[in-house]
Amino acid sequence: MIVRREILLLMATGAVAVPLAAQQRPKVMRIGYLDTSSAGIAGARLDRLRAGLRDLGYAEGKNIVIEARWAETHYERLPALAAELLEGHPDVLVAAGPAAIQVVQRATTRVPVVIVASGDPVSFGVVQNLARPGGNITGVSTNNVDVSYKYFDILREAIPGLSTVAVLMNPGHPGHPNYLKGVQSSAPQTVRVVPIEAATPLEIEAALRLAKDAHAGALIVPGDGLFFAQAGRIAELAAQQRLPTLFSSREPVVAGGLMSYGPILSDQFYRVATYVDKILKGANPGDLPIEQPTTFELVINLRTARAIGLTLRGELLLRADALLE
Repeated sequence: MIVRREILLLMATGAVAVPLAAQQRPKVMRIGYLDTSSAGIAGARLDRLRAGLRDLGYAEGKNIVIEARWAETHYERLPALAAELLEGHPDVLVAAGPAAIQVVQRATTRVPVVIVASGDPVSFGVVQNLARPGGNITGVSTNNVDVSYKYFDILREAIPGLSTVAVLMNPGHPGHPNYLKGVQSSAPQTVRVVPIEAATPLEIEAALRLAKDAHAGALIVPGDGLFFAQAGRIAELAAQQRLPTLFSSREPVVAGGLMSYGPILSDQFYRVATYVDKILKGANPGDLPIEQPTTFELVINLRTARAIGLTLRGELLLRADALLE
């Protein structure tokens, strides 16, 4: 009988052939995905990442496995969810939303991290430089603060005589303080900016009452996992007050918001796949520049405009990239 040691010796010298299937079996790479929102609300974002990976030749269950965790807009859950993902020894982590990004940044300096729906990652300390982020983090930046001046251009064209704008803030969102500063610095001298806060679904109604008490003529709603999940409710409450809303992405307008202006989130999640691909093939994330959005879209919900009694000028409608009925 040939003992195990002899078998190993024969294999080492080529006397025993290793099955071809075993020689060619590809390594299955593990991708962790952490999102501040919920699968029910934001599952389409992960689907866009999956589509990008498929187009680059990846197939789940064959050469990649995706492990997803959702905070369901409860930011306090993020550290435990990040720890779960890291226990699975992922080859790369994708973090969606500034709160998730900051948690992952604190949780690991070893595992490569690709960020998306990030706001401005420089302003809240995720990276020092977009061109050469260094460390273990790269990805795609939304960076909406730089276009806040555009919000007032759109709002003043939609609402002549606008004098007060409310900005809905989540105190748990790390990027919102800088976002508010950008809006305040971009506001015309004739327009007052009133911040209102909501950290839970129950606080949204009270926040909208504050907007009414402030006689706001419009409501700006920045990107946030909670506001994304509650977009329909925010739009409903605003419509009851005949309060025009301006969101930072298309999805809340589909849910009933009046308008949005910002980068196309679905495209950004698709683009993230290219970063994942490069890292899985050996690229150093710190050497990959963080991509900034170059394409922005204006989306208007005409049904909502009629519901709140707002007649929009033809010039603004012509500027829109999409008109929803």
